[in-house]
Amino acid sequence: MENRKLVHSVFFTLKDKSDDAVGTLIDDCYSYLEESEGIIYFSAGNLVSEHDREVNVKDYQVGLQIVFSNKSSHDKYQKSEKHNIFVERNNKNWAKVRVFDTYSR
Repeated sequence: MENRKLVHSVFFTLKDKSDDAVGTLIDDCYSYLEESEGIIYFSAGNLVSEHDREVNVKDYQVGLQIVFSNKSSHDKYQKSEKHNIFVERNNKNWAKVRVFDTYSR
């Protein structure tokens, strides 16, 4: 499994759902999480609220997607100082956080 990409998808449901709070979390994603060894793709943004099909999950405000070159890169990222700072700065406004990690080809 070590040679497979790891897709790390995180969905944040916030206590304060204001545009300012959403913007702050997105900005912090880019400031603290974007630059880490082994990242192939990085994206953070707000919910696409106008998509309103039965299958659309709409109980979150911010989504974060990171593709790592392998699991080791992901594991280093999780333990990094910048990741810890990001969590400390933002976790007080998290009502719920869901993480979906998958391997990709």
